Parts: sequence; C-alpha cells; structure tokens
Amino acid sequence: MPAILNPYLSFKDNAREAMTFYHSVFGGELNVSTFDDLHAAQDASEASLVMHSQLTTPSGFTLMGSDTPSRMEFERGSNSFSVSLSGGPDAEDELRGYWDRLTEGATVSMPLEKAIWGDTFGMLTDRFGIAWLVNIAGEQAPGGTA
Repeated sequence: MPAILNPYLSFKDNAREAMTFYHSVFGGELNVSTFDDLHAAQDASEASLVMHSQLTTPSGFTLMGSDTPSRMEFERGSNSFSVSLSGGPDAEDELRGYWDRLTEGATVSMPLEKAIWGDTFGMLTDRFGIAWLVNIAGEQAPGGTA
C-alpha cells in the first residue's frame, strides 16, 4: 500500500453524523468504530462516541475522523486547515457534484465560479465547521497556459 496523505477531522459528539454526511457526498466505504468497540471508553458517556472512522471513496480519497472526548481540548471551526478537492476538466462533473452536496447547510464564502487564474474555484465551510476548497482546472491551451 502506498503512503497516503489525508485529512483527519475532529468533532465534538457528532463525528458519526458528519462522516455519514461525507459518505453521502463522496460515496465509497465508511468504517466506524466507537470507544466501546475498541474497549477504550474511560467514561460511560463516551462509549458510543466515534473513536475512529475512515471513509475510502471510489475516487481514491481517504477521510478520517473521530469525536473528541470531554477530557481533551476541542476548538470547533479552527481556521488552521482546509480540505481541498481538485481535478481537471475530466473531473468537473464529479467535483461539481461534491460541491453541490457539501453546500447543504454550509456557509459559502466564495461561490464555485471562474477564478482570476482561469480555473473554477469555490470555498465553503460545511455545517460541521470544516472548510472546503474545490478547484476545477481550466482547459490547458497549447504551450501549457490556460
């Protein structure tokens, strides 16, 4: 198996809902393990929380996430990272579909439209506080310029 770089998202008591939503957006296979499943609950109130989840999509995306137990610090909506989805013109329909589904309950900070660099680009923060970037590369003209 090759090395994979993927986002690992932290949630506060709604990781299952969030990961199920992302599964509805991207498809693929979602595996979810609770603290109880892994015999790691230190408090009965966290037994049903998600200790680890992984979504593997048909497009090769891997997205992981978990709930943050109350004994650990959690700051929702930190702006220190974004999840970026990108591809060329051949992936436009797929990327627009993801965008359309991610906008459900989201705050769109930049609509998905033609950007000054020639690509189609958009930014949003989904209903779980996760920032997403979508970039659809424009057609390349002969010589490598868009």
